[in-house]
Amino acid sequence: MQIQGVIDLLEAWAPRSYAEDFDNTGLLVGDRHATLKGILVSLDCLEAVVDEAVERGCNMIVSFHPIIFKGLKKITGSDYVQRAVLKAIKHDIAIYAIHTALDNNWEGVNHQILQTLGATKSSVLIPKANTLKKLVTYVPQAESKGLLDALFAAGAGAIGDYSECAFTSTGEGSFKPGEAADPALGKQGERHYESETRIEVLVPFHCESAVIKALLSTHSYEEVAYDLIPISNTDKQLGMGMIGSFETPLSEAEFLALLKERMHCGGIRHSKLLGKSIQKIAVLGGSGAFAIGAAKAAGVDAYVSADFKYHDFFSAEQRLLLVDIGHYESEQYTKNLIVQYLTKKITNFAVLLSEINTNPIFYL
Repeated sequence: MQIQGVIDLLEAWAPRSYAEDFDNTGLLVGDRHATLKGILVSLDCLEAVVDEAVERGCNMIVSFHPIIFKGLKKITGSDYVQRAVLKAIKHDIAIYAIHTALDNNWEGVNHQILQTLGATKSSVLIPKANTLKKLVTYVPQAESKGLLDALFAAGAGAIGDYSECAFTSTGEGSFKPGEAADPALGKQGERHYESETRIEVLVPFHCESAVIKALLSTHSYEEVAYDLIPISNTDKQLGMGMIGSFETPLSEAEFLALLKERMHCGGIRHSKLLGKSIQKIAVLGGSGAFAIGAAKAAGVDAYVSADFKYHDFFSAEQRLLLVDIGHYESEQYTKNLIVQYLTKKITNFAVLLSEINTNPIFYL
């Protein structure tokens, strides 16, 4: 198996097309065509993690955070980023970063937080926009089932927990092949009428190329008529943050104690206690101050994230409890999630969980 095979698996699960624009995901270091020897999964890819990969016989590191985030103008080993990259190159170790592609996944970072807390997820906090299009095409009636099968296999027609969704209607199409045409139906220079099926299916952004390829390769017409229309609908299982709830409401003290225990927090910062029970919550792993407004609009009792600044806590406005559990703490179980996924997909290569705690923050 080549390293590219692992990349294909990761991007089928968390497509890079859904990563945020500011991010730097994908293969950052290494040869995608190199033969895979073993995979080490980490939250961060520091020099110590590269050393661990060498010691444990792994030539690929799958890291949640990208070690290269801003452009590198030189690689001289003068800082921790350059030292990690230099060592990885020296030992022929590939580095792949998944970051916000997994943040936006329905079963990604925030799913893991809710699962760890024992809460049931219900919806995405901030659905990602511009991720859906509608494909409309026309096909001879006898070919409609075969074309639908091809479109579904390429990823079209998925809506939430439903797949193979489409709308079809019948009518009559007409066309006149020119002298240079090679029509599958009809004759050159003569208008032809054909009973056709109109097919409408949703196409997720990351499947667009595959769906169009399937359409053109399966359709019998020399010139295929189709429309690919951007729509304002959002994919309700794709986006930043997640909303969930506890079966039984907790007091604020019980909720904070649960966070401290389950998330192994060195310290918790929170807004003013309101004396209200906590049942509906929102979570967002990593820096989540930007989503405070969305959490308030969702009517949650508490919003859990990290990296809140002083003035962010004022915006709670006694409407919800804001809780900052720490950046590392909110994402620490992400590497376990990645290992679980890859272990199910790859059975003949070692997928190892890094044993190094990369948290740069310490508490008294």
